[in-house]
Amino acid sequence: MAVSVFDLFSIGIGPSSSHTVGPMRAAHRFVEWLRGRGELDEVGHVRVELFGSLGATGTGHGTLGAVVLGLEGAQPETVDPAAARTRVEEIREQRSLRLAGERTIDFDMAADIVLSLQPMAFHSNGMVFSARRADGSEIERRVYYSVGGGFVVDEEEAASPPADDVALPHPFHTAAELIALTDENHCRIADLVTANEEAMGNGARLRDGLLRIWSAMRSCVDNGLAAEGTLPGGLRVRRRAGALAEALESDPTDPLYAMDWVTVYALAVNEENAGGGRVVTAPTNGAAGIIPAVLHYYWRFVPGADEDGVVEFLLTAAAVGQLFKANASISGAEVGCQGEVGSACSMAAAGLAAVMGGSPRQVENAAEIGIEHNLGLTCDPVGGLVQIPCIERNAVASVKAITAARMALFGDGTHYVSLDTAIKTMRDTGADMADKYKETSRGGLALNVVEC
Repeated sequence: MAVSVFDLFSIGIGPSSSHTVGPMRAAHRFVEWLRGRGELDEVGHVRVELFGSLGATGTGHGTLGAVVLGLEGAQPETVDPAAARTRVEEIREQRSLRLAGERTIDFDMAADIVLSLQPMAFHSNGMVFSARRADGSEIERRVYYSVGGGFVVDEEEAASPPADDVALPHPFHTAAELIALTDENHCRIADLVTANEEAMGNGARLRDGLLRIWSAMRSCVDNGLAAEGTLPGGLRVRRRAGALAEALESDPTDPLYAMDWVTVYALAVNEENAGGGRVVTAPTNGAAGIIPAVLHYYWRFVPGADEDGVVEFLLTAAAVGQLFKANASISGAEVGCQGEVGSACSMAAAGLAAVMGGSPRQVENAAEIGIEHNLGLTCDPVGGLVQIPCIERNAVASVKAITAARMALFGDGTHYVSLDTAIKTMRDTGADMADKYKETSRGGLALNVVEC
């Protein structure tokens, strides 16, 4: 299926795209399925089963709250984060919810949401929703999978081969094809993506939509810089972005001033994400700080930066993100953190190289460097929370993306390892990686760090 830039960059809430945004969307789809079949009024009870990675880290990743909000009709793009937290506690205490926002049914979050460590066959992030009548007879049972980046597929979609549902003027399935298209059309990567977005019906809203994404990223940074205290979840991780920003303002002559700000921007976003705030999935929530941090670097420290550059950055990054999603994965539960932070680092490096005047081959080189040096990165969040090592990991990867872009721009685009090879390697490495390193909190740091 054609993947839009607005699929890869969507406004939602933290702390996880696959564990919060995806389950909320799945629950919303389930109630809309019931509505479409005229069955809402028959429902007396709903049961939710979360499997694999969702079962292992769902509590720390906000999955339970996301599910009940979705059953009430909420969507991640529009739900108010503060109101959502309050509503979840009300549902927990009252043991009832408003199905589709229309009718109240009994719902005990402790009993009606079942967690299982057993992964389902298609994907580790599997969910089963069951609706029953008051007499116990089943009305509907639907299976959904949260496949990364907030993307959700149902059982029928999972069983069907991918199909191009839109005739794109410039289809590409590999980086080699993408570069060949820029040669044939004598254009930038962003120009190809623009034409494809127009074919998907997004032409009229493309520029304004991308600038809205940029505005949301900037707001997320501002909110992260203004916030203080500790993050929720029991680890008592202290918010640092605001204090670091104040310290930086006191010494703008430091030779690493710009790079330190990149660190601050990434920390601000991921602290907001960990706190369940409003973020932009880019391409996931666990890696949500990298592209905003590098875009802020472009906006503040690259001479001549403007909104045209922001649009080109995001379009170019999206082209690379489409390659990862088509040929590997952006799901930590499927391939480890290399699929999240690695993909985002690669996308950011490509976007920055493009707006700094890089040729398509230099852009592809930057993207390859960005992922090559994140290969094998595991996903082992301590306590099942998107905090350690996730927050700092975004800061490090943001700096790495800038380094990758600059390295590529020093060359002529010629390099030994292709982006396609690196993406295939990431996919193969993910297949070889033990399941305990795929967003389960049963290996690595999550096993060896004492929670206190």
